[in-house]
Amino acid sequence: MLIEFSISNFRSFREKQTFSMVAAPRLKKGDNVFKPVVKGEKLPDLLKVAAIYGPNASGKSNLIKAFDIVREIAERQPSANFIPFPVAPFRFDTELANQPTRIELHFVYAEQRYQFDLALTQERIIEERLIAFPKGKETLLYERKHTALGDEYNFGVKLDGGKDLHELWKKVTGAQVLFISQAVANSSEELNQLRNPFQWLQSGFLNISGNIGRFASLSQNSVKDTDNANNITKFLQEIDVPVVNIRDDKNIGLSQSQEQKLLDEGRITKTIFTHKTALGEAEFDFDEESEGTKNLIGFWFPWNLHNQAKVLEIMSKNLQIFNKCFSTILIVDELDSSLHPEIVISIVRKHIASEIPSQLIFTTHDTHLMNAKILRRDQFWLTERDANGATQLRSIHDFEGRESEDLEKRYYEGRYRGLPIIRRG
Repeated sequence: MLIEFSISNFRSFREKQTFSMVAAPRLKKGDNVFKPVVKGEKLPDLLKVAAIYGPNASGKSNLIKAFDIVREIAERQPSANFIPFPVAPFRFDTELANQPTRIELHFVYAEQRYQFDLALTQERIIEERLIAFPKGKETLLYERKHTALGDEYNFGVKLDGGKDLHELWKKVTGAQVLFISQAVANSSEELNQLRNPFQWLQSGFLNISGNIGRFASLSQNSVKDTDNANNITKFLQEIDVPVVNIRDDKNIGLSQSQEQKLLDEGRITKTIFTHKTALGEAEFDFDEESEGTKNLIGFWFPWNLHNQAKVLEIMSKNLQIFNKCFSTILIVDELDSSLHPEIVISIVRKHIASEIPSQLIFTTHDTHLMNAKILRRDQFWLTERDANGATQLRSIHDFEGRESEDLEKRYYEGRYRGLPIIRRG
């Protein structure tokens, strides 16, 4: 579970900005939070959902990209080819041009709290640090810093493995590889001290932004299982899409070019959706569905991972997809894209109602959600650009106000800022 995420010197982010999933005390709507389970430590409640608002080009999408940096790097394998890291400094400050992007993650995994710090340029990792908090006590596991003389390491006294193994891990860690990645790859399965947090770094975030098409293919591939087909049908019906049946036509009668199109899209089947109206029923291929329905079908797969173990079972033959999809935090850029506001509200309600302690973080322009009274003040976040073009990140709860106030009205009045400045005439 995510506690806090901080980013600095990354695209539109200049100085350190912190996004927090820690629930503010004394606010109502207790169903919107859950208690993290941590051995020997009592932490504040965490939020199940956070919605991020702001004008175009204010930094919302950059924040979503920042969430994904650690996962992408953690999945990297050593390579002889140089592959730039997906970071870029804040361009309006020349003093930051050659400085690293910095990330700070606070999270809970396997009943343990961790802090992971990372500093990197496009060329290499500059700093890397992992801290654990057994029974709430801060304990350094390792620290890596790049200097003019090379990488320097500081190993905590409680780090498993021993001196010889630590030296091996150092030797096999290159400039573009995380130390924790190499330590896990070159140690026995019994050494879980680093393996557990590394697993979260790899799979803690599932960012579906820009990948809806890929997930729509996974949803379609899964309908060969009757339970999954029924679950997708029910999901669509609950948000007023009149689908009464979904079936796999086993590619019967497809031309060679049609079969190749499915393969290119990552689909192993052609999916038929039966719609029902007052005049009767009609069948439609996936390609004939509206963009909104296609997005919903794609969204179903990652959203349902936390609720339907059967989906994972269907995909278990592909371990790479299985591991990537095992996640605790679902990240979506523009959740309202091609979706009616009431459908967005329905999706958020479903997530809040789930008994599984997963988290949903998304950007949106749909202020109707503010007026729906299903989220708390601390679940709304705002981005805006300052005079220097840098993103400022705030929670609505940072502003004075009552819990019962009309958030949408006050937002459009500019009370929370985060509105575009429209110049007329």
